[in-house]
Amino acid sequence: MSTVLPPRVTPRRRMPDEALAPVRLTGAQRRTVHMLASLLLDYPDAAWFDRFGELRAHAAGLPPAVAAPLTAFIDRADGAGASAWQRDYVNTFDLKRKCSLYLSYFATGDTRRRGTALVAFLDAYRAAGWEFDAAELPDYLPAVLEFSARSDSEVASALLTAHREGIEVLRAALEGMDSPWALVVRAVTLSLPKVDQRTQERVLALVNEGPPTETVGLSLPMPVFRTKGES
Repeated sequence: MSTVLPPRVTPRRRMPDEALAPVRLTGAQRRTVHMLASLLLDYPDAAWFDRFGELRAHAAGLPPAVAAPLTAFIDRADGAGASAWQRDYVNTFDLKRKCSLYLSYFATGDTRRRGTALVAFLDAYRAAGWEFDAAELPDYLPAVLEFSARSDSEVASALLTAHREGIEVLRAALEGMDSPWALVVRAVTLSLPKVDQRTQERVLALVNEGPPTETVGLSLPMPVFRTKGES
């Protein structure tokens, strides 16, 4: 029976699992994937469009399963107008809660514990011997991916692992919208270890419920980092 009223019940979303199987990559290939994704997930200013030739060349050296989504994204962006692409970027990442590029947002939402999470990111950079020097917040996914690509640090891997739920929720949300940026996040997912069942269940909960609005009883998914020489 058709009705003009919105449905009172809707099916729970299921997280697609075909992208969760990792692709075997060398360390250099993984760093390349993360640097490409870092650049492609950043705001598409005029210089962003000028990099496509170089980025295609780097993607060509990756295994096909990872190269294909990156190349498809570049081809799609290359054929779009800059103004429309920039508008789509803002509408996607700035206006949709489940499409946030700030990793700690998925664990803390807009709550007072967000500040603690951001400090933990800064501690992580410093523990690896790096300083975060950018206009964005330290949990900005393109910045974390650049950190992973440039440092090849276990700390960067730990950050991505600790916030795997957020990455998977972002991927699921983008794929559900048929967003072109889903291709880039899919490539990132393919470069990471396979998620375990517990993580997958937490991802599914976030996919259905979104980032928290209250953090009572919620523990932040952050490892503890110490700088060299600190006991």
